[in-house]
Amino acid sequence: MTQHRILIVDDHFVVRQGLKLILETSEQFQIVGEAENGKQAVSLIDEVQPDVILMDLNMPVMSGLEAMQILRDRNISVPVIILTTYNEDELMINGLALGARGYLLKDTSRENLFRNIESAVRGETLLSAEIMEKVIAAREYQRNPVPAKGASSLLTDKEVQILQSVARGFKSKEIAYDIGISERTVKAHLTSIYNKLGVDSRSQAVAAAMERGIIQM
Repeated sequence: MTQHRILIVDDHFVVRQGLKLILETSEQFQIVGEAENGKQAVSLIDEVQPDVILMDLNMPVMSGLEAMQILRDRNISVPVIILTTYNEDELMINGLALGARGYLLKDTSRENLFRNIESAVRGETLLSAEIMEKVIAAREYQRNPVPAKGASSLLTDKEVQILQSVARGFKSKEIAYDIGISERTVKAHLTSIYNKLGVDSRSQAVAAAMERGIIQM
């Protein structure tokens, strides 16, 4: 059986050990190295020759994104799967733009971890539906930057509908139920709204949209 060689990059020892214990339950995987930060990871690549890198985003000395940029600049094509403890939309999207083959929360299931590694080895990118929505929204925003103040076409009809509900005090769960989509999809739309309006909160989004005449109370 061909084993997939795994390099684990995370600044927390407990996380590295946890991943090792999970991966070692399968003969498919071999842990060939560990690194506490992106700088160590980059220096280990030639020595351990991994098939896949499990890479944290937030680390001291050198972040996961900085390490991925170096790998890209050096034309090192080892597939990277981003690991994090919580949703970080902007960092995640930047990581995918740098060529990451997947994005997993550190508490993901054993099956999902294995499935993502297998996918990365095959050269595929495996993303959940909600993450794909965020990536698509970000790409649309990059192609269509924020227009002049007051442009009513800035947001999609769905985004206007969601923001109007936010302005009326409804929570994400209530909005999701009202318009027949998932709560995560509502949050993905809100992320897109924040990016387009250049804000980082619901209240700021409502204020900016009202100022531009996109929504009314």
